[in-house]
Amino acid sequence: MDIMQSLALSGRLFSRALWNGICNYSNCADQSLCRKREPHLVSAVCGFPKDFSNVRIKKGQFGDDAWFTAKYKNADVIGVADGVGGWRHYGIDPGEFSSFLMSACERLVMSGRFIPSAPASSLLGRSYQELRESKHPILGSSTACVLVLNRENCSVHTANIGDSGFVIVRGGRVVHRSEEQIHYFNTPFQLSFAPPQHSGLVLSDRPEAADTSEFKVEDGDVILVATDGVFDNVPASLLLVELSKIQGEKDPFRLQGTANTIALMARSLAFDAHYLSPFAQRARENGIDATGGKPDDITVLLATVAL
Repeated sequence: MDIMQSLALSGRLFSRALWNGICNYSNCADQSLCRKREPHLVSAVCGFPKDFSNVRIKKGQFGDDAWFTAKYKNADVIGVADGVGGWRHYGIDPGEFSSFLMSACERLVMSGRFIPSAPASSLLGRSYQELRESKHPILGSSTACVLVLNRENCSVHTANIGDSGFVIVRGGRVVHRSEEQIHYFNTPFQLSFAPPQHSGLVLSDRPEAADTSEFKVEDGDVILVATDGVFDNVPASLLLVELSKIQGEKDPFRLQGTANTIALMARSLAFDAHYLSPFAQRARENGIDATGGKPDDITVLLATVAL
């Protein structure tokens, strides 16, 4: 696919990404919370699938990536998941696993079947359990990152398994970020549910293995939750520049503009064959002669804290 085709197809998906972002704002920033000045998240989302030739037009998905936003009484919750594409070689749709995982998280939050003060890995664990107990087997693997804002004490609980992740920016610097979890280069930790004939032959990590954290947030903090399609292609320094621009921003349309900018930046760099991407740099550190971006699905879930 040449650059002009890529730009044209990107344009066709742009309005969908924008609409998803507006819907996300409506879910996460209830106007009654704003009037009461209760802590909440104002958020926006944008993303693109790696392959535009086989696009699923489905809310909450960009290719094999999935995302959700949800709220319940005293909590706002956001998350992303990245289905492992290798399952496609076995006739399994990688997007079904990540989508089910995030949809289950959303259902659990909106029905109040989770504890905002508990480690966020417990929410991932419950959704993973639902997936494994589904009447229709959902096979595959996925990385995942979930962030919970406990509005009662302005604390955040996070859980990250694999190489999706989050970044928290305050005052122009990164104050919290997730740690990438990998077994070895380009092989992240992942939740899995394999067919019986492949049981024991695929990587399968437990939700309890997720890297978890808890910390206080302040008014105006900027939160980025994203899949590896972003972190593998956009240098941390460029992300910091963009995220610092929206410190304290409460306007969802301006947040949407920055989410769009980061997603389009990641998409452009991913297909630049002459660019020394963060992924290529790590490949070289592991003895692999690599140059260029890493084409992948891209999901940017952006939020600011409003207290």
